[in-house]
Amino acid sequence: YHSVSPDALPENRIAISTGTFERQMHFLKIHQYNVLPLESLAALVKGRKRIPSKTISITFDDGYKDNYIYAFPILKKYNLPATIFIITDEVGRADRLSWDEIKEMQDSGIITFGSHTLGPEPLINIKSEIDLKKQIFDSKKILEGKLGREINAFSYAGGMFNDKIKQLVVEAGYKLAITTNPGKKLANDDIF
Repeated sequence: YHSVSPDALPENRIAISTGTFERQMHFLKIHQYNVLPLESLAALVKGRKRIPSKTISITFDDGYKDNYIYAFPILKKYNLPATIFIITDEVGRADRLSWDEIKEMQDSGIITFGSHTLGPEPLINIKSEIDLKKQIFDSKKILEGKLGREINAFSYAGGMFNDKIKQLVVEAGYKLAITTNPGKKLANDDIF
């Protein structure tokens, strides 16, 4: 997910209506889906453990303010864990989460935060290794400093990455990374 809003338009590919989101979370609950925190699901994959039927994780990219206003109450209602990936340079913008909202969500015990870099530019477009490292390493440090906990998850901006970017994510100390569409050539058990 990205944005959850009562006035989301069907043609907006990154927004979903609040009503649809609530129906989906209700569906997961009544059909007894095994909704795991992302780090728990990654641990199963890494350990080559059998993943139980109907097991999923819920994630959000970008840190939109509507995640706090609309999605968070629904997730709490159904007691479903989720991970939100933050673009750290955008925290506090009018349409993005504030540090206080992020902290409140983290303190709830159902929301975990990960890095979605410093800025929105897809890493694949950044040619300088110094700039790539800054996006990957510094966003982790900022989140850890603000939230007082280790940040283990990373989401590739725009869902795009290459071997060099993946290696830098590993070197930064993340435990997992996700993308929207890894393609058929990548292994299903690669947690990066």
